[in-house]
Amino acid sequence: MTATGDFWAMGGYAAYVWPAYAIALLALVLLLAGALRALRQAERQLAALEGPPPRRRPAPRADKPAGDLA
Repeated sequence: MTATGDFWAMGGYAAYVWPAYAIALLALVLLLAGALRALRQAERQLAALEGPPPRRRPAPRADKPAGDLA
């Protein structure tokens, strides 16, 4: 066999090694998907708790100084 063939055959244990890699990869992908889903849900909850930004009062007009009662 060639070096590449030996690698893919995993010394005769390919039937055990490759499925183990596939299961591990599947578990990692599922964990990542769950974490991203939880992050989005937490961000939505935080946005709902924070509410809209407070309204700002308009700045005083330049032609009428603040404190001028006339």
